[in-house]
Amino acid sequence: MGINSENSVVADLQIGPTDQGMVRIYVKGPDVDLPMDFDPDDALAIAEELSAAAAQARKQSK
Repeated sequence: MGINSENSVVADLQIGPTDQGMVRIYVKGPDVDLPMDFDPDDALAIAEELSAAAAQARKQSK
């Protein structure tokens, strides 16, 4: 499966700080239970990548 592959997988996504000073992205679905912890600097870099990808997707959808 790649970034452009469609699928019907349904999962919940939670994002928040942990009590250890990390940022957790937590994905939970029928076949996945995936906590991913990032230090704050890495989390900000991910946020910037998400923002850039959203901007590109917005341009392509017009």
